Amino acid sequence: MKAYVFPGQGAQFSGMGLDLYEKYPVAQELFENANDILGFAITDVMFEGTADALKETKVTQPAIFLHSVILSKVLGDNFSPEMVAGHSLGEFSALVANGALKFEDALSLVSKRALAMQKACEKAPSTMAAVLGLEDAVVEKICSSVEGVVVAANYNCPGQLVISGEIKAVEQACERLKDAGARRALMLPVGGAFHSPMMEPAREELAAAIENTTFSEPSCPIYQNVSANAVTNAANIQKNLMAQLTAPVRWTQSVQQMVSDGATEFIEVGPGKVLQGLVKKIDPNVSASSAELPEV
Repeated sequence: MKAYVFPGQGAQFSGMGLDLYEKYPVAQELFENANDILGFAITDVMFEGTADALKETKVTQPAIFLHSVILSKVLGDNFSPEMVAGHSLGEFSALVANGALKFEDALSLVSKRALAMQKACEKAPSTMAAVLGLEDAVVEKICSSVEGVVVAANYNCPGQLVISGEIKAVEQACERLKDAGARRALMLPVGGAFHSPMMEPAREELAAAIENTTFSEPSCPIYQNVSANAVTNAANIQKNLMAQLTAPVRWTQSVQQMVSDGATEFIEVGPGKVLQGLVKKIDPNVSASSAELPEV
């Protein structure tokens, strides 16, 4: 079975999407539509902007979303997912790919999500750290022993977690994790504590927008970050998406469940190759590759 996976923040690069825009009329139409919805020419930043310009909050998340979704549309008949999943932001791309969300609605939500997260970051200084070489249970136990807010935020693959929370709490957790034998416990250059209780103001703001958005029954199951299980009911998809910003990204568990449910081939749709690498670490027996563009 084919599983299509969609990347999250950090996968952006200068010039992203330009090849799609120049080669495929459907891509051109969707990019122009996106410029109208967002109220600025995101295509200018994606195609010609610097790495710093692409890091702007209002740009990064919509840019990655657009690259992924437009690529899936360009694939046309070659795109036949039997299951989908997305890493954090990538979940919105996955929901357009399986028909649960309309392109325009999802782009609007992604834009609101980016701005709400930025506001939450400015409200309370917070951060994240990558932890390598420890079992999940050890990381969870150490985080719970630290005073203040620090939680496991991204279960990326066995032995690779990201923790998230208040700056002092994350720093203290990193010291304890190193003492416990972590190969690395490294502070990340991010603006805030994503997928932690620190994102509650953003979750509330985004949840209100999600509640007012129409969700359809999907064409295939999505394995959502919050549950790591196959979800096909539109109301449940909506509810899980509302919880996503303060809940951990259970990527390891999602991929394991997809394999358990019959996935043998993982295809990454969007910029970069991060998810392929993680999939191979989670299960070396499955194939993982990038989506290949059709001939024009």
